[in-house]
Amino acid sequence: MSVFNFVSCSMVRRVMGRSTRSIYLSLACLSLALHILLAFFCLSVLQTACVPPTSSSSSSASSSIPRKDTHHHQLVSNSSSSLKPSPSSHEEQHKLNASTLRHKWKDSRFGEEKEGEKKPSRGGNGIQKVRDQSKLEALFKHPLYNLPHPELQEDDWLLRVKTDDEEKGYDKVTWTRDMDTHPPWLRFHLGITRWELYDRKDPTLVQVMDYMATQRILSTVQKTGGTQLKLLISFPNYGEALAKPMKQSRDAETDVNLFYFSDFERHNAEIAAFHLDRVLGFNRIPPVVGRLINVTREIRDITTDHKLSRTFFISPVGNVCFHGVCDYYCTTEHPVCGRPHALEVSWRSPWRRSYSRTKQAQWETNPAYCDKVKDTPPYNQGTRLVDLIDMAILDFLMSNMDRHHYETFEKFGNETFLLHLDNGRAFGRHSRDEPSILAPLQQCCRIRRSTLLRLHLLSSPSFRLSDVMRESLAEDPLSTVASLLSEPHLHALDRRLAAVLQVVQKCQDLHKDVIYNDMGEYDQLLKE
Repeated sequence: MSVFNFVSCSMVRRVMGRSTRSIYLSLACLSLALHILLAFFCLSVLQTACVPPTSSSSSSASSSIPRKDTHHHQLVSNSSSSLKPSPSSHEEQHKLNASTLRHKWKDSRFGEEKEGEKKPSRGGNGIQKVRDQSKLEALFKHPLYNLPHPELQEDDWLLRVKTDDEEKGYDKVTWTRDMDTHPPWLRFHLGITRWELYDRKDPTLVQVMDYMATQRILSTVQKTGGTQLKLLISFPNYGEALAKPMKQSRDAETDVNLFYFSDFERHNAEIAAFHLDRVLGFNRIPPVVGRLINVTREIRDITTDHKLSRTFFISPVGNVCFHGVCDYYCTTEHPVCGRPHALEVSWRSPWRRSYSRTKQAQWETNPAYCDKVKDTPPYNQGTRLVDLIDMAILDFLMSNMDRHHYETFEKFGNETFLLHLDNGRAFGRHSRDEPSILAPLQQCCRIRRSTLLRLHLLSSPSFRLSDVMRESLAEDPLSTVASLLSEPHLHALDRRLAAVLQVVQKCQDLHKDVIYNDMGEYDQLLKE
């Protein structure tokens, strides 16, 4: 019995020992499993927070956004030494990014808040702004930005849809007189009137910019004429756009030793000029939008321009480049380069400069030059003179010295607005101002009442010009690459606005007939 008991006790100890060891082993395995799960969880969190930007190799116009680079050619990654694009899922990337851009544009009304909507909106430098606290929205709700328009007559429209009888002899297309069948660019053109290029509230404005930012490119050729490279882009449904490729980084300042007529044309200057013109309430610059296009697939491979195609080459670091044919900067020393394929693009005055290194224009030497201009048609009647002064204020704010001509629609004669075209040399310097750009205002001492009131509004803390511009520019697709204007350029806008108001005040101290009242019965807005 005692032996049995011993054996039994021994077996109990063994059984208990095995059970204990099993429990310890199970606990050890469980602990190890928990540690492994924790490790995987931590690793996934770290990867999510530090995911690098997708390479822009073979990027399309709506491709993955490349990282910001301060070098002139904005290198992202190396490509093949061949001019052929490296294989990648082009169509998937295009669909993904086109969808992203459409969402961005269609959710935006350029500062116009949708009814009942309160959602975050990205401001400059990643600042989040609540929709109902947006300075841009508040600005566009102000009465000065909602003045009633004159009643339009039949001859106040630039274009009208032809009747069935008038269409005889023309090629038939899939459009009808129903506006819903018209592509956005046609609807935009049909909305141009004698008094404005576009209505800020018209949804067609957003649609035409979405069209330019996302539509498939059918062909690309170089635009003839001009001093620097420009591309004419063709879209489906007969749409076209003028593209200015990126040649200079956002934060680069024009060399002080460079003459104004030898400066680069900047793609982001065209974009910023459109937004500034709209913020000032002029609405005289055609819509401009930034876009990433693929140098290889959307220019080189589809161009029918043999002169342009012969200028393509591969840079030493493997980027696809070209330089085109023009008067300035169209050489291998000043190429337009992808990164390695993705490229950013955008869309005669009496005070004309001499465009000479030694000669001065008459207005630069004669302080009373405006007296002669006032007696000269078309400046001796109507609004042409104050229109010109509006343009001078716009040019001074963005430091554009390259305003040698202006355009109007011939159909409307002298009773219409000026088109503010070709702003590529604006925003070149932020560290200094050019007072001579304000010569029309300084010498004529004349300004629209509505313009002056809006300038005062934009100088107030509630509607600071730099703030509303930062917010407006954040709506452009290229703002996800980098801010369209650097902070020094935005702060320069506030400084220059104060200078404009000082000039007006000086004029009012010296003259009585300074303000041109274009507001009529709406003059009571002065009290608001």
